[in-house]
Amino acid sequence: MSKPRRRRERRSSASNTPVGIKQPQYSYPPYALINEEKIHLIHERSMQILSEVGIAFYHDEALAILQQNGVTVKDNIAYFDPAHVEGLIAQAPAQFTLQARDPANNVVIGGNYLTFAPVYGPPFTVDMDRGRRTSTLDDLINFIKLTNATPYLHYGGGIIAEPNDIPINSRHLDITYAHIKYGSKSFMGSSIAAESAVDVIQMAEILFGAQSIRQTPAILATINVSSPRRLDDRMLESTIVNARAGQAVMMTPFILSGAMGPVSIAGTVAQLNAEVLAGIAFIQMVNPGTPVIYGSFQTTIDLQSGAPVLGAPESQLSTILSSQLAKHYKLPFRGSGMYASSKIADAQSAYESTMAMLPGIFSQTNFVLHAAGWLENGLSAGYEKFVLDCELLGMYHKYLEGLDFSDDGFAMDSIRDVEPGGHHLGTPHTMKHFRTAFYRAELFDYNSAEQWQEEGGLDAYKRANRKFKTILENYEAPPLDPAVDDALRDFMTRRKAEIAQ
Repeated sequence: MSKPRRRRERRSSASNTPVGIKQPQYSYPPYALINEEKIHLIHERSMQILSEVGIAFYHDEALAILQQNGVTVKDNIAYFDPAHVEGLIAQAPAQFTLQARDPANNVVIGGNYLTFAPVYGPPFTVDMDRGRRTSTLDDLINFIKLTNATPYLHYGGGIIAEPNDIPINSRHLDITYAHIKYGSKSFMGSSIAAESAVDVIQMAEILFGAQSIRQTPAILATINVSSPRRLDDRMLESTIVNARAGQAVMMTPFILSGAMGPVSIAGTVAQLNAEVLAGIAFIQMVNPGTPVIYGSFQTTIDLQSGAPVLGAPESQLSTILSSQLAKHYKLPFRGSGMYASSKIADAQSAYESTMAMLPGIFSQTNFVLHAAGWLENGLSAGYEKFVLDCELLGMYHKYLEGLDFSDDGFAMDSIRDVEPGGHHLGTPHTMKHFRTAFYRAELFDYNSAEQWQEEGGLDAYKRANRKFKTILENYEAPPLDPAVDDALRDFMTRRKAEIAQ
C-alpha cells in the first residue's frame, strides 16, 4: 500500500465519531422543465380535482374539522373551494428550522437550503457478509451511527431499518430512544397512530423542553397519502397530533403511475399536486402556521409485470414538475432519493440512484429522504450501499459550493508563472489549495491498474464493506445528559407497561 493511501485511511478513521454538518445551499438557478403558463395549467387541473372529484378523509375528527372550516363533505369525500385552499397553504412558512440534540446540527428546511436524510422504513437489511435478512434493532442502531458519522447526511431520519425483533406496538419508543442515545441530529416523529405520535413528542419534550419544541419544532412527521385521493385514519390522527403540537409535517403522496395514478405524467402530477394541497390545507385548519413540506414520491410500474421501476426517466420528470409547483406555492419541497430496484450495491443500483438523484439536485429539492442506503425498491437497507451513497452525496456538496470568481479563483499569478508547456503541480497556488481543491471519493479507485492489483484488486463493493465496519468499530456516541437519559428510560418503561395492558 502506498504512503498516500495510508495517510488517507488514517484521516478517514479519525472522522468516525459524530461530526458537525455544513448544510449546503443552492447557488445557481433551478432547472425548469415548463414555463409559468404550464404551471398554472397544472394548478387549474389540480383545483378541478379538489373541487369536482374530491379527496377522501377516513377519520371522523378530520371530517369534522373540514366541515367546521366550510369544506363540503359527502360520504367521506371532501370537496374544496380553490380560493380557500390557496389561502390556507399561504399560511404555511416558506422556510423553518428543525432543532437537533447538538445545536450545530440544526437544519433549515426550505428556501435555498438542501437537507439529506437516510433511507426510511426497510424491513430487510443487506450486506456482503450475511446477505439479505430481517432488520433488527442492532441494524437500526448501526445505521444511526453511520448517519451521525458523516457530514453529508444532515438529518438523522427515522426508521432507517425496521427493528423487527422488538414488539411492534412499542417499537416507536425504542426507535426514538436509539436516535437520541446514539445520534445528535434531528429525528422523525411517528405517523402510524395517534398514541405513538404523542409518545415521540413527549420524548422530544424530555430532551428539548416542551416550550422549546413549540417555538422551534424538533420533529418531522412523514404522512403518506394513500393514492389515489385518500388519507386514512392512522395518517390523519397522526397529522392532527403533530400539527397541534406545532411539529413539522411532510405530506407525501405515494404514486406508481399506471396503478395509483394515470400513466400520463401530466395527469399524475395534477393528481399528486391535488393530494398534497388537500393535506397541507387540512394541516393549516388544524393549526395555522404549522411547518410543512410539499412531498413528492412518484415512479412508474412495469406494465408487463406490475413491479415498481425506480430510476425511471418519467419519475424524474415528475420530480422536476413537482419542485416547480412547490416553488410556485412557496413551500419547502421533498423529492428524489438514491432510489434503486437493484438488490445489492452493484452497477444497476449506481445507475438508478444517480439517475434518480440528479434531477432533484438540478431542480433544487429542499429535503431528500432516502438519500443513502436504499435498495430493492425500498424493501432493503444496504450497508455497503449506504456508505457508497454518502460518497456521491459528498460530490453533490462539492458541486453546490459553486465557483470562486475572486482574484484567487482566477489564479492569474500562477498562470503568469507557468511557462508554455509547463505544469501547475508545484506552484504556490496549487500548494495552497491541494488538500481542498478537488473532491476525492475514498471508496473510488484512482490508481493505476498495476497498483490496484497490487493492493488486492478490491472493487467498490468490497471497499465499502471495509468502510462501514471501520466506522462502526471506531464510533463513539455523543454524550447524553444522564438525567435526560434516566428520564427517557423511565418514560419508556412506564409506557411499555401501559401498552402491554
